[in-house]
Amino acid sequence: MTATGKKIAILAANPALTAVLAMVVVGDSRLRVRPFETESELFAYMRIAPLDMLVVDFDREGRPAYEMVEAIRLNPEFLSRDLPVIALTRAITLPMRQQAISAGIDEVVVKPMSPRHLLQRVQARLLNRSVIGSLGLGYRGPERRSRLPMAGLQPSPRRRNTDNVVPLFPDRRAARPELEPLA
Repeated sequence: MTATGKKIAILAANPALTAVLAMVVVGDSRLRVRPFETESELFAYMRIAPLDMLVVDFDREGRPAYEMVEAIRLNPEFLSRDLPVIALTRAITLPMRQQAISAGIDEVVVKPMSPRHLLQRVQARLLNRSVIGSLGLGYRGPERRSRLPMAGLQPSPRRRNTDNVVPLFPDRRAARPELEPLA
């Protein structure tokens, strides 16, 4: 992993959650954690030192997380405007999803979650280091073109849209009727 000495800023809904998340993330000796209690503390730090990632909570007091991330992306005084952002929330709504995408938030994690899950997401995001878009040029959300359904492709009659299992191999039962399940 290329996360040696990476600085992670955490601004959660309250100091207790910030402390718990920081304690777990700092368990990875390759990461340095900078916990913040307020947006103004975070912004002051970002003017003097670069960060490699931001973890911010939608449920905190003050300006909404997506507005804060937009302010970071557009402020030329900050040393790291294009850092990856993971947002935390209790529930995600359609407007919140659209706001997160337009602000350039890379990932939203729904609470309650295990702090170790957050650590895994931080590690994965740093490993891939994918910040989508470029500053000031329109859409800044994750690349979703590969997720669009292709014209002319129909779903398998045996597969429902709600299934979370994707078949890797063709259905062999169609070629051999004796393998059909007894109903």
